[in-house]
Amino acid sequence: MGLAWDRVYNEDCLVGMKKLPTGCVDLAFADPPFNIGYAYDVYQDNQSDEEYLNWCRQWLGEIVRVLKPEGTFWLAMGDEYAAELKLIMQREWGLFCRSWVIWYYTFGVHCARKFSRSHTHLFYMTKDKDRFVFNEDAIRVPSARQLVYQDRRACPKGRLPDDTWILRPQDLPEGFQPDEDTWYFPRVCGTFKERLGGHGCQMPEQLLGRIIRACSNPADLVLDPFAGTGTTLAVAKKLHRHFIGFELSAQYTQWIEARLEAIEPGDPLAGELDPLRRMPSAPQAIPLAPRSPSPARGHRKSQANLLSNNLPLLEKHESD
Repeated sequence: MGLAWDRVYNEDCLVGMKKLPTGCVDLAFADPPFNIGYAYDVYQDNQSDEEYLNWCRQWLGEIVRVLKPEGTFWLAMGDEYAAELKLIMQREWGLFCRSWVIWYYTFGVHCARKFSRSHTHLFYMTKDKDRFVFNEDAIRVPSARQLVYQDRRACPKGRLPDDTWILRPQDLPEGFQPDEDTWYFPRVCGTFKERLGGHGCQMPEQLLGRIIRACSNPADLVLDPFAGTGTTLAVAKKLHRHFIGFELSAQYTQWIEARLEAIEPGDPLAGELDPLRRMPSAPQAIPLAPRSPSPARGHRKSQANLLSNNLPLLEKHESD
């Protein structure tokens, strides 16, 4: 291989990926610039539609080239270009869409004249329609039979999560019941201990942990062409995967290198694996009174009551 594994490289991903041999990567995850005018320190995030989509075609083509025949690719994307990139991945580069996941969160981008943005699109793509890694037992969640009904017939393994990932179901206790098995990971806000600072677009480690556990095996090679804060690479290292990343910013690259140096394989991921059981709270948060079950679902306890009766004390989040 032209490049050493387990490193982040300070260079354009189009230049860097061309140094990788064809078919060497098991799993790739990309969280590219969304072309919405974000103030990066090097990259200009305000191209024309045509320029941006043509640039995406180029790096997507390189990802397809370096993926193994049974390789998997995950793309995080905002609303503006989600539909176009899905079509490019499928119709131009021949990838197969296994799932279109919606990652929902609160404390998103505040908007003055439209509904506030509170989601990101996560496209789960594979290079082959039938051959790919999917470790379902590594990401199972408790089922309704286990959590709500305590049914002895319940499969002890639980079930696979749904494709809507909810970050704060406590805001909608009657809308997202325990038996819906939705995903819940806090967005990495400014006051979270996990927050590194310096870069405004930091993915939660537990979100990447679910993707890496499900779609790769130990010793596999994980690629991130837009390393950013280095979360993909850090989680890959913690989960005993090899990794390689590219980052255009020299400053971000230095931060990533320091982050990687400070962790060891086997270290726990930041954040809660099951945040529904231990939800971070603000130091001066106003506690909510338990809500009564909705009339339509009077036969079961509300989610708020389930939490208050069965969960340990909420952990208090310290600011950075």
